[in-house]
Amino acid sequence: MTKARAVPMPGNSVLAPLYAGADLLDAFAIRLPAGASDDLEVLARAAFERPAWWIRALTGVRDGVMVTVGVKSSRAVGLAGAARGPVIGFFPLLSKSATELIVGADDRHLDFRATIQVRADAANGRELLAATVVHCHNRLGRIYLATIAPFHRVIVRANLERAVRAMRT
Repeated sequence: MTKARAVPMPGNSVLAPLYAGADLLDAFAIRLPAGASDDLEVLARAAFERPAWWIRALTGVRDGVMVTVGVKSSRAVGLAGAARGPVIGFFPLLSKSATELIVGADDRHLDFRATIQVRADAANGRELLAATVVHCHNRLGRIYLATIAPFHRVIVRANLERAVRAMRT
């Protein structure tokens, strides 16, 4: 089975100016199977929509806890984003070019952005890259981020791996 792995932040991302001073920066990539789509939106939807049951459960716990301190639930983020345009998972689609798709949302505790790219890999194949940039606004944001960061990394990897498995079938 192909595993997602940590990679350096993509230097060619429109998010690169946000890297300075970020409270969280991470990037993961996974090799795409031959014949996988080139459409970034198709790939992003495969990776981040319809997550595994345990990811939905963790998101439910996150929403239940965070709503008590005035942070938007994932559903609220998705509904607000959908009122303005497309969403992927529950994150608003902020921009899409031929080489990069950006999703993200801002809240009172932090701003979140993610880039999705397809790039050549070392074996002349292609890989799907997902990178995250988070800027915290206050102590609540820093506490929240410290709590969820380990889960975030596991979830991103699991989502990428699940998407590649689905592309193979």
